[in-house]
Amino acid sequence: MFNPAFTALVCTRAVQGYEQQYATVCPLPVAVTAAVMALQPSIRAALPATLRTGLMGWLDANEAVRVAMGLNAAALAAVVRPGLLFALQSDVLRLQDSGLTVAPRALGKTVKGGTEQNTAIQKAAVQLGRWLPSTGSISTVMTLLGVQA
Repeated sequence: MFNPAFTALVCTRAVQGYEQQYATVCPLPVAVTAAVMALQPSIRAALPATLRTGLMGWLDANEAVRVAMGLNAAALAAVVRPGLLFALQSDVLRLQDSGLTVAPRALGKTVKGGTEQNTAIQKAAVQLGRWLPSTGSISTVMTLLGVQA
């Protein structure tokens, strides 16, 4: 699961979610942060049902998310980075205007197939790509999560 091909897919799903929500290129830290969070089962289980949920309130109600990010973010970011590089090298993701975009027809918009866990990770990445930036800047989000860029 922590191989570059799968983490490339997770990053790409996060970028897809961001592009769906904001119709612009996705900042690199959003893709990495969303992928790191989506790969953690405890965080996936706690994700809100709606994008209207405020991040600060959600974090207050789910203190375990901050703990999980504090414990796992650096190690998982080290796993996600080769996947991001793989996605860029294989032209699934592209750098454009200081952000990431999904190459046309590189990946279907619907998450389907694979194991239940793989599907859940991909869906969480899409949701996080759409939801995390709704609070404001990604630096604010990362501060709220208790991690550093």
